[in-house]
Amino acid sequence: MSGRVLVLRPEPGASATAQLASTLGLAATVAPLSEVVPVPWSAPDPARFDAVLIGSANAVRHAGAALQDLRALPALVVGQATARVAREAGFAIAATGEGGLQNLLDDVARQGGPQRLLRLAGASHVPLEPAPGQTIETRIVYRVAYGELSQAAVTALRPGTVALLHSGDAAGHFARECDRLGLDRSVVRLAALALRVAEAAGPGWHAIGIAPRPVDGALLELARDMCQ
Repeated sequence: MSGRVLVLRPEPGASATAQLASTLGLAATVAPLSEVVPVPWSAPDPARFDAVLIGSANAVRHAGAALQDLRALPALVVGQATARVAREAGFAIAATGEGGLQNLLDDVARQGGPQRLLRLAGASHVPLEPAPGQTIETRIVYRVAYGELSQAAVTALRPGTVALLHSGDAAGHFARECDRLGLDRSVVRLAALALRVAEAAGPGWHAIGIAPRPVDGALLELARDMCQ
């Protein structure tokens, strides 16, 4: 192995990241800082919408029985992993984007795609700007519950390890946990999935890198380079 990473994202994504890390020659410590839990919700009348907008596989995994009423709608999703989970849940995938929901939304508008969109989202989600003619109605179907940094994570945060940050909320919580435990930020290396994630972590770290693309593969390649 050529380097070490600390995987903080919740399952099942954490194990998927660790597996991909192994293929890149990285030794991964899996120590989720949070878990995803469902939020009670009810599905609106699907006849009011042209498509479902999904930015995370968690929205499909945790939506529960109410999701059944929406399967007749095509799905607009971000990322191949989300597309796979949505397809397994019975959705037809109309478009798959990369780089976040806003990029996907803009692409759909340019191509004259579905305009009346139902967004399935987490309690903490990035606001979107619909294009002229587009409408978005949001239903919250899950939330992320954060916990304390585990002893396994603290032990893994030795010089040379790169901590992976997949979201802004996770980055902020990780930073607060490090401060609570009295960990020295100046010896910790971070790899962030996007600029906003890096900004949420705040200053004072030994190094903080930003993935060139907001996908797991690019994040892990960045971490591998930071381990050198």
